[in-house]
Order: sequence, then C-alpha cells, then structure tokens
Amino acid sequence: MTPKSSPLVSLQAPKDVSLNDINAELSKIWTSYNASGNGGMFPTATRAATFSLVVYEPEETQQLLAALGFYTGPVDGIYGPRMEAALRSAQGKLGLPETGKSNPETLEKLRQGLTEKQISQSSSAEGYAMDAGGAGIADAIANQSPCRVISLFPRGGEDEGVTAQVSAYCPVQKKNRSSLICCEYISLKGTEIALDRVGGLVQSLLIGGLPKFLWWKALPKANIELFQRLASSCNAVIVDSSQYLDAQQELMNLQDLISQGTNIVDLNWRRLGAWQELTAEAFDPPSRREALAEVDRVTLDYEKGNPAQALMFLGWLASRLQWQPVAFESEGGDYDLKRIKFVNSDQRPIEAELAAIPTQPGEVAGDLIDLKLASTNLQADCCTVLCSETTGCMRMEAGGGAQACRIQHVTPLQDQSSETLLSQQLQRWDQDVLYTESLDVTAQILRLV
Repeated sequence: MTPKSSPLVSLQAPKDVSLNDINAELSKIWTSYNASGNGGMFPTATRAATFSLVVYEPEETQQLLAALGFYTGPVDGIYGPRMEAALRSAQGKLGLPETGKSNPETLEKLRQGLTEKQISQSSSAEGYAMDAGGAGIADAIANQSPCRVISLFPRGGEDEGVTAQVSAYCPVQKKNRSSLICCEYISLKGTEIALDRVGGLVQSLLIGGLPKFLWWKALPKANIELFQRLASSCNAVIVDSSQYLDAQQELMNLQDLISQGTNIVDLNWRRLGAWQELTAEAFDPPSRREALAEVDRVTLDYEKGNPAQALMFLGWLASRLQWQPVAFESEGGDYDLKRIKFVNSDQRPIEAELAAIPTQPGEVAGDLIDLKLASTNLQADCCTVLCSETTGCMRMEAGGGAQACRIQHVTPLQDQSSETLLSQQLQRWDQDVLYTESLDVTAQILRLV
C-alpha cells in the first residue's frame, strides 16, 4: 500500500525561466511568499541551506507523467511512492497492468499519449489525485533538511539548447506548523551536448560552502566532460551498481574513478550491511575466532541478473581476511557459475563459487540469496550459512549439507530502493574506507577474467 503523504505546499509549481534568470526567479519565490505569509497560516518558509544535490536522469518517465498531468510534484528524477502512485494511475488509464514500475511498454504508451494528445488535462487531473496519496522521496529529504535539487534531463533529437524550470515545494511538518522547511528545484533539459555546454552554469548553481552531491543515474565515465566537471565540484558521486547491465566492467570503472580521487558512494553497497554484520558476528565468540583462519570454501548465491552484490561481498570478505585473488574462471551454465581462487598470507589456497539463481525478479537486481563459509578441514568449527529471510536457503540446505553449520537468517532492509537509501546517504559525505578497500579487491578479482 502506498503510504499517505503529509500535505505538500507548492510555493511555486514548475515555471519556465531563462538560464540567466534562474537565481533571480528562485529569490523571487521566497521573497514573495514570506512577504505575504500565505495569509498568516505559515508565516515563514526556510530556504535551501543544507546541501545541493545534482541528479543526472536519462530516464524520461517522470517527465512524461508530468507532461500528461499524472504527476505534478517536483520533476527531479527522483523515484518514490509519489511517482509509484502516478505510474499506477497512468497505467490504469492506459489499460496496462498497474505495477507502479516503469517498463518499456509503459514508456512507449506514455510517449504515444504525449504525441497524440490522447489524455486531456481534465481527465489527467483525476490521475493526480492518486499521486497525492503517495509521499515523495523529495518530501522525505526536505523533511530532514532544506536543500537545492538540480536535475539534468538529457534527451535525444536536435540540439536546441537547454530549457530551464524552477519550483519550490514544502511538506507541512505536523510537529512544527509555525514554519515550512522547503526544497527548491531547478530542472535543465537538453541534449547531452547542450548540457555539456552549461556545465559551468550548473556548478555556479551549487550552494557555496555547503555539501554537494552528484547522483549520476547513468554509467559514470571519466571521459565525459560533464561528469568530470560535476564530479570535481561535488563531495561525493552517488551511483547504484544494481542498475548496471555489465556490472563486472562497471565495478572496475568505479574503482578506477576512486583511484583518480573521486569519492564514489554505491547505494548497492549499503544493501550488504546486514550480511556483513552477521558474517562478522558469527565469528565473534572466542572459540570461533581461530576457526576463521580455517575457512577455505565460500559459496555465494544471488538472484540472477546482476552479480554486483556477490562480487562486492566477496571483495569485502577477501579484504578483511587478506586473501589475494589469483584466478577467475567462468563456467556458465544454468547458474552462470563463477569460480575464484585466492591464497592467504600463508599461501593456503581458498576457493569461492558464485552462482546466479534463476528466480522471480525482486525489488533489486542481484540481491544476495544465501552464502556459506566452510573448510576442507572437517574438524574446524567454522561452517556458517546465512540465508535471506525472504527467499531462504535454496541450495545450501539441499541434501542436509548445512546440518553441521551455524545457520542465521538475514533480515533485508525494509526499503532497499535507491531513493530511500539516497535520502539516508545525504546525511554524510565522507569517504567510506571499507568500501574503497573492498572494491579494490573486487577489481583485482575481475581483472583476472
């Protein structure tokens, strides 16, 4: 069920402005509102003064929903419950399954609807009543701190320059009705070449002296001028490796960016937190700490489609236990088996197997299903099995092979969506040393392919 949102006060719906007038128009919004006090109901509105977030969003679903009237919140490239509600409404109107998720069929129908003007403003307004029932992630971000969101929407076609819109939205706080805490939004649309040309303008729109984040929702490339320029201006570049079609190559690219000094934050890494904590906890008892050195067999199962989580977890484990990767072999088959060999500091061989399990696609591509740490030394007390609470141990428990192992169930994050993890990540921007060290080993593994 889509959560109810708090009332959303629109200080300014998206308004077309010239590039030169962006800052002036934003200032005018706040001056006008606070001067009137909105009839005394909300005497003050707090302007963005905590951080700046740049969102590079190549996917056009939100823009189409807004153009057709199903979505009238901030057009910021941020997907959340408000967007899900708008999608369900649009899909129902267009005769599609109401999944609340964007897919090629929905995208094509929305494009067709915009081109042929099949949906009138009067009928689409009814659709927005559904949108209003879902709280937006932007609302959650603004609830925590006022901010400025600058969204870049690259589009195809001829280069006709860059168009700009500004807006400001404020979720009403139940605990503090005397003031509004607001986010202001700047949307820039144009071809990639056109957006490249205004890269300097984007930099100038970042609020000086405050943390700056770049959420790059495409493949980050060091040779893309716009990416380079924005990455160098921001404290952290946020990505989500669960979205990558070629995760192996892109994980290596991320490590290259880190080695060049870019502070990368991978939201997919955050999803491994519970798995890492329970793995470490299993060897906390003094009687098992020595047994940890006996681990020389690792099995990792993940949902088929994206091996990023499995590879990053293996990189984390190897970095903590000081295993050096020495060989990588892909066997393919139904489980797309990958075998990786390591040696420890005593030159003892360790073998790991990664298996992609065909399952019904979940919320996040490539989620871990289960893992097993074991030893060829049958006397060692190190066998540990971790299973996802939602999917269970599919292969690990087959044939009773896990009977002698310590078995624990991993409770996944309540909400693993990129947008929810993003709202949490925006509270910190320092470099994650553990991620950096782990990804370095992951990249070493992948370079053996």
